[in-house]
Amino acid sequence: MAVSAQSSEFGPHEGDREFSLSGTGSNDRDFNSGSFGVTGDLGWYLRDDVVAGVRQSLNYADIEGEGVSDDFWNGSTRGYMDYQFLQDRARPFVGASLGGIYGDGVKDSAFAGLETGIKYYVQTKTYFLARAEYQFLFSDTDEATDAFQDDGIWAYTVGLGYNF
Repeated sequence: MAVSAQSSEFGPHEGDREFSLSGTGSNDRDFNSGSFGVTGDLGWYLRDDVVAGVRQSLNYADIEGEGVSDDFWNGSTRGYMDYQFLQDRARPFVGASLGGIYGDGVKDSAFAGLETGIKYYVQTKTYFLARAEYQFLFSDTDEATDAFQDDGIWAYTVGLGYNF
């Protein structure tokens, strides 16, 4: 009973919110081009184990291609929903996101993604975050199926978060 009482002290409850600030990086399928930046999340707990929110990223990119090498700034805005497993300090999660990418050196387009990660509570409301997302880009719905295989990117995030 003491273990159950201790684990219930950590983490969010239905109605709580979360904010996280993270460092992020991404690369194309072949690891030829990449970017790094910052990401902020603001989420609302619909249940103790389900969070929905909005995520904003700002990135610096180094793009290399056929005879081209340049530096660019870009951003992305997306909504997300995650399901967290376990009710302990370590909380693995899976989820999905939908949003858009825009800026220098990228074709403004929509994307959808799948994500997985873990939150580890170091204090009752403060956690470390690690997340990996696979995002596939598309300009219209006809391109969505092909984009999953051809135009996907991986995005990685490591940061800190807080429930309030």
